[in-house]
Amino acid sequence: MNFCVVGLQWGDEGKGKVVDILAEKADIVVRYGGGANAGHTVIIGETKFALHLMPSGAVRPNTTCVIANGVVVDPAVLLEEIAGLEAKALSLKGRLWISACAHVVLDYHKLEDRLREEALGAGKIGTTARGIGPCYADKTGRSFAVRMGDLLDMPTLKQKLEHIIAYKNKLFSALYNAASISCDEIYQKCLDYSTKLGPYICNTTELLH
Repeated sequence: MNFCVVGLQWGDEGKGKVVDILAEKADIVVRYGGGANAGHTVIIGETKFALHLMPSGAVRPNTTCVIANGVVVDPAVLLEEIAGLEAKALSLKGRLWISACAHVVLDYHKLEDRLREEALGAGKIGTTARGIGPCYADKTGRSFAVRMGDLLDMPTLKQKLEHIIAYKNKLFSALYNAASISCDEIYQKCLDYSTKLGPYICNTTELLH
């Protein structure tokens, strides 16, 4: 039997807690959308888990967790969550899988989020400045998108980042008079993400179907 938990866009609806209850007897829990601006807290016994990207099923040691194509993944946040769960004796090896097609939130997305919000002044929208909106915009625009699968081919990703960041620097300078961002710094971070998250990246469509 399959269950789908969908909120009504109010936020803080308790979706994570509902998923956790269902996950106790589930084989697989899939997160299908959103980013690290989301947050859900799960309490099991005396232990509290605060998650942002990880599916709630991560706190159940026998549940397989899938981060699907619709999620925009902030690798830095995800690595923090993996480390936090492992510190509580919850290993994710062999039970966490990330879609190769999921898009990646990088530093320039967060900068763009912040610059745009500051430029709006009194009309700001109240973004969390975590780069979620700009990453989804790049996903829709396609030309400047980076996917998790790109972390498995670093030479090609380096070329892609050079192209993207050259464009972003022109954009940020023209619109916001902002200083240039370093392609090399972002590439070095991606090298680290590739090493640490590469083993979790796969074709989740084949995995699930």
